[in-house]
Amino acid sequence: MTRTPKILRDATAFDAVDFEHVRIAEALLFAAEEPLDDASLAARLPEGADVDGILLALRQHYAVRGINLVSNGGRHAFRTAADLAVLLRREAVEARKLSRAALETLAIIAYHQPATRAEIEAIRGVSVAKGTMEVLLETGWIRLRGRRRTPGRPVTFGTTPDFLDHFGLNAIGDLPGMEELKAAGLLDSRLPAGLDIPMPADDGALREDEEPLEEPDLDILTLLDSAAPNGEGAP
Repeated sequence: MTRTPKILRDATAFDAVDFEHVRIAEALLFAAEEPLDDASLAARLPEGADVDGILLALRQHYAVRGINLVSNGGRHAFRTAADLAVLLRREAVEARKLSRAALETLAIIAYHQPATRAEIEAIRGVSVAKGTMEVLLETGWIRLRGRRRTPGRPVTFGTTPDFLDHFGLNAIGDLPGMEELKAAGLLDSRLPAGLDIPMPADDGALREDEEPLEEPDLDILTLLDSAAPNGEGAP
């Protein structure tokens, strides 16, 4: 009979969880191609498994090791320990950076979602090029939510779990508020009166003023409004 290493046993000594369930979850998370949420883990674990307790046990066990169990946006994955990441960097082709227009558009969607293209343009004060929206959709950081119940039924946009994972956020509410942005030097301390940064929310359910997309197989370019003649051009 194979004996379980004492160090891993100790990690769950004070947790009321089945150690075999911990081992199964560890294997699932290690082999997964993308982060797993609670429901995905529960579906693969034995019935009645304490998912929260299992994740806590793994998080404690790996807290001082070379990899850590990280949870972002309700999804869980093993990641290289932050203090060791620099040692594992290697030369690679640098990915194309987002333009300022794309970053501003992404920030507006994150804080104001669900937002339509017209609403984004009203906040930015300039047109948003179709290419900018396409780039953000290709990154997987924004998604089509539905259509606004207004004339023209414009498409609404919101962020995705991949957005949270990339920026290390557990929830969209973890985005910095106005005072934090000022402290970081990202906002001028002398802002116009009445300027407000809303508390962001990314509830997946459609709101009362939204309706579902009716043609899920519709070409993405058709869903996007055509770029304005004086748009910004390429993202």
